[in-house]
Amino acid sequence: MQRIPDPQRPARRSTRAGQADDVELLGRVVARDLRGFEQLYREYRPRLRRFLEPMTARPGIVDEVINDTMLLVWHRADAYNHQSKVSTWIFAIAYRKTLKALRREGAAAVGDDAEDEEAAASEPGPEQHAVRRQTLSVLHDALGALSFEHRAVLTLTYFHGLGYREIADIVECPVDTVKTRMFHARRRLRAMLAGDLGDWL
Repeated sequence: MQRIPDPQRPARRSTRAGQADDVELLGRVVARDLRGFEQLYREYRPRLRRFLEPMTARPGIVDEVINDTMLLVWHRADAYNHQSKVSTWIFAIAYRKTLKALRREGAAAVGDDAEDEEAAASEPGPEQHAVRRQTLSVLHDALGALSFEHRAVLTLTYFHGLGYREIADIVECPVDTVKTRMFHARRRLRAMLAGDLGDWL
């Protein structure tokens, strides 16, 4: 049976192909190719939204950070040094912009929204959709009780599939600090979640 694609979720690129495409697009941005930038913007806007929304309940901040991040990419694309993936570089910019925006509003450690954008099982039926909505609601409430730093490592690990080294590059701290934050975040989240969902952590 042919798998029906999820219209809410763009098709995934392979990591290697995605990085090559990103490097090529960023090179076009360095050359001031507006169409190349527009393509990069279209590629990263939904990815940045999935990254940022779990960390702040303020939609205005999310939109502001995405626009500020991509504006900086346009102006400073030549600063990319190829020592990390393009996605890591862009996510790191977004992380710093989010911290700055939250501090400006006096809410650096507080956020209320979290949404798991991971795909449900292939060809989900009504029951699977209901379970997924319930799971997202539980995660939404639990993640909102964590600090910004803890939400960041959980979001990058579980919702974006990144390893500790890449997360450390994004949040600009040692790998051991990422591990410590993950340990405490998982412990707090597990204590707030009941049954199988808590065991999943």
